[in-house]
Amino acid sequence: MGLRTFILKRSLFSVFLIFFVLTLNFIIFQLMPGDPIQVFAGSNRIRNEEMRNDIIRRFGLDKSVTERFGLYLINMLTFNFGASYRTGDYIIKEVGDRLFNTFVLMGTAEILAIVIGVTLGVIAAHKRGGIFDNLSVLGSLTTYSLPSFWIGMVLLLVFYFDLRWFPNANTYPPQWAIIYQSTGGLPPKIILGDLLGVQIALPSLIEIQGRLLHLFLPALTLTLFSYGGYALLTRATMLETLSEDYILTAKAKGLGERAILFKHALKNASLPLITSVALTFGFILSGAIITEQVFTYPGLGQWTWAAISFNDYPVLQSIFYLIALCVIAANFIADLLYGIVDPRIKYG
Repeated sequence: MGLRTFILKRSLFSVFLIFFVLTLNFIIFQLMPGDPIQVFAGSNRIRNEEMRNDIIRRFGLDKSVTERFGLYLINMLTFNFGASYRTGDYIIKEVGDRLFNTFVLMGTAEILAIVIGVTLGVIAAHKRGGIFDNLSVLGSLTTYSLPSFWIGMVLLLVFYFDLRWFPNANTYPPQWAIIYQSTGGLPPKIILGDLLGVQIALPSLIEIQGRLLHLFLPALTLTLFSYGGYALLTRATMLETLSEDYILTAKAKGLGERAILFKHALKNASLPLITSVALTFGFILSGAIITEQVFTYPGLGQWTWAAISFNDYPVLQSIFYLIALCVIAANFIADLLYGIVDPRIKYG
């Protein structure tokens, strides 16, 4: 089977898998206990039976299961997602900022964790049994085992309450909220020009600095929590690879240690790492629910927590659908990378 045939076959399988996920996602929330309309009643927004019936009609809860499933499929496949039970707003409007915030937080933390973890794992395997190996394994096991909320609270205690170096919440300084309300944008930007009537601008140094200060502590929390897994996995795969005959041959040829470790050994030990990284980035849209709660970070994780608390099923369905799409795409990309990294793997 050639590459084109493999891509076509996997694409068709992915389409079937997406439809299966959509169906399962719908069924799960149909079987969930509780009445979402009670959310409105509990907040005193439903004053009479007429208002209740109006809400039921607005969200299509008076339709049959078949009709609701058809409307649900249209909303998901068109990325319209419908309206939120909790706020009444269209979900697509609420996703934008939270999606960007989660991408920045999770992307930054995971990239740092991968770089730090893989580097430490390679060096630890190379210096097996030494002080560096023992300390790196101990540190990785410790941070990997600690709860992320505990790490976050310790960082808040040290860097916010004691040292006052970094803020404790949100993604930008609170005084920027006034600028948001008055101008609809953040502090000064670098204007590049117009493209089809749309102004193109880069964030200024003031905005970058403000966002980095608010990003530091939650990103550091996730990095400390995540890097240990990559370090331990890299060390385990590298120890097996470093005992192979071709590594001894490379040493006999006089190649440098760095070339042997990163160009030869790591490349052949990277298949499990590719799988781990693919799954990690596949679940990137799930956000870090606990960490975002600790730092009051307005991302998809905090939004998911709020949706669970209010039985906001359309929001949860939308988030789970987006997560499933990312996981399916990440696994597809990982399968393609296997053949690129290791020529012995055939698409068959």
